[in-house]
Amino acid sequence: MIEALLEALTDSLKLIPFLFLTYLAMGILERAASDKSKRIIKEAGVIGPIWGALLGAFPQCGFSAAASNFYVGRIITLGTLIAIYMSTSDEMLPIFLSEKVAGGTILKIIAAKIVIGIISGFLVEIFFGWLAKKHKKPKDFDEKSHAEHCNCGAGVLMNAIGHTLQVFFFILIISAVISVLIYCVGEGAIYSFFSDIPVLGNFVAALVGLIPNCAASVVITQLYLDGIIGPGPMISGLLCSAGVGLLVLFKENKHIKENVTIVAILYVVSVAWGVLIELAGVTF
Repeated sequence: MIEALLEALTDSLKLIPFLFLTYLAMGILERAASDKSKRIIKEAGVIGPIWGALLGAFPQCGFSAAASNFYVGRIITLGTLIAIYMSTSDEMLPIFLSEKVAGGTILKIIAAKIVIGIISGFLVEIFFGWLAKKHKKPKDFDEKSHAEHCNCGAGVLMNAIGHTLQVFFFILIISAVISVLIYCVGEGAIYSFFSDIPVLGNFVAALVGLIPNCAASVVITQLYLDGIIGPGPMISGLLCSAGVGLLVLFKENKHIKENVTIVAILYVVSVAWGVLIELAGVTF
């Protein structure tokens, strides 16, 4: 067991330089594109789900949080909000890059999330668009007064260091837990837990994805890379993984039933896509 834990520590330490460089590059790109992205999404109108899914796939600090604020102020539609939530991958891309996953595989997964986000966004708009119309914009809503709910202002370098350390510790903990489980019960038993019942992994992964923290996407991505879960559960979990977006939604939107309904829609649709991918035998 000690050897397994040391191996988990060693593997995690090796990721630090790659994680840091990835977050640094992403931070620089974000500074150049963030304000423009938010302006585009605010002016998207009926094609909001298209722009929402496309822009949501680009790693941006607090973009899902900003989308939640925009929805509360009825600046964007429910379909656009869902498209952004589902295409946002939080920490998936940095981990894939640091683990040197093939570029083609990464692009396929991102493309799948974008397409799923667009389709789901329009479907949600058609069947659940009434939900946003039920409650008007709060009278005291002031777009400028609503913070981004992230530490983007701390500087690109400090953000890169902070994200790197945070994700490193998450990966270390997850890798250690997986190593201990494999040592205690065996890799076959863990794999069987997710594979014996075809749809079980999708429900579990989507529940993990709903955790309003970057830990959710770290867990899902790491389990996929370790071969514990397949493409279906991975997609279900990542579609639900909207970072702090859901946390901001519950904080800013006073209509609790509406928030719960949005979470339920996100969960059910994410699981449905994951099951479809799993049954279809799709690989990336």
